[in-house]
Amino acid sequence: MKTDKPTVLTLDAGGTNFVFSAICDNEEIIEPVRLKAVTTDTEGCLATLVQGFTTVKEQLASEPCAISFAFPGPADYARGVIGDLPNFPSFRGGVALGPYLESVFGIPVYVNNDGNLFAYGEALAGALPRVNKALEESGCKRRYKNLIGITLGTGFGCGVVVDKVLLTGDNGCGGDVWCMRNGMYPFVIAEESVSIRAVRRVYAEMSHEEIGDLTPKDIGDIANGTRPGNMKAAQESFRQLGQVTAATLVNVLNIVDGIVVIGGGLSHNAKWILPGMMEEFARPVGTFTGSLLPTLQSEVYNFEDPEQRAAFLEDKDVFIDVPHTDKKVLYCAQRKVAVTISELGASKAINLGAYNFALQQIGR
Repeated sequence: MKTDKPTVLTLDAGGTNFVFSAICDNEEIIEPVRLKAVTTDTEGCLATLVQGFTTVKEQLASEPCAISFAFPGPADYARGVIGDLPNFPSFRGGVALGPYLESVFGIPVYVNNDGNLFAYGEALAGALPRVNKALEESGCKRRYKNLIGITLGTGFGCGVVVDKVLLTGDNGCGGDVWCMRNGMYPFVIAEESVSIRAVRRVYAEMSHEEIGDLTPKDIGDIANGTRPGNMKAAQESFRQLGQVTAATLVNVLNIVDGIVVIGGGLSHNAKWILPGMMEEFARPVGTFTGSLLPTLQSEVYNFEDPEQRAAFLEDKDVFIDVPHTDKKVLYCAQRKVAVTISELGASKAINLGAYNFALQQIGR
């Protein structure tokens, strides 16, 4: 495919497969190349990465400008060094993955975590422009610049984008929420209640059943009544996940103040997760004098619910007079944010995030 627009090589690095591709103008331009992941042998892993990117590059009509992808941490992402990964024992002690690939291909290489790139993809090409378009079409004057992206799956991923800038932090930990205090169990990390293992654990506790190899999809089917099992326990397992997710996001929203988008495998059960989130967002907190206050200064709307979406899109901002002049200024009379589900899907959002992050870094 011939194009004068920049092309970036990307990678979806899973524990089972490495999926290589190329993005141009926010579109995948080749059929992805899938190779078996090598996690126990450093040289084998590096050789597989080179093979995958080379195969993709050979399909392009023009030279790519960069390589950009998500890779599991802990890592020094700014320098492209991958640290001690539980699922990639070959990387113990640190491997300079980014600099190595730069030496092989002679182009910049950017490595980040999937939560960050998911958020960046949704901010530039997904949920944020989608919400702003809906606001414009409804006649609302307000536009949003900030986004919190969370992924619900094996773990609790998160990324923060403020006015098109990805929050990485001085130590590469910006936006991480998985290790925050758990809203239900204060001396346990949030991820223990916001993950695949959490859904399985709560279902087992509530149903008093041996769940064996029951997956979250199976539990979701039970919640929906399309598979035999304890329906109430299944629904509660997702409600609790939503509750702890929101209890964590309250702290983030009070700082970032923007749109929340949810992705990842567990987001397919949003109809059971979102009610628990909305209940927690609405839970007040008190003072020593007995007064009750909202935990958030902004009201949170469920963008997936038609009534709440309509209320969020309603324009309540007004122009007011400037005293002793003939001028008017816009007054944002209501503070509000929205929670929505990714339409891109986590994998596509991460790839688009990787693409846009590379272009942003090159532009700097």
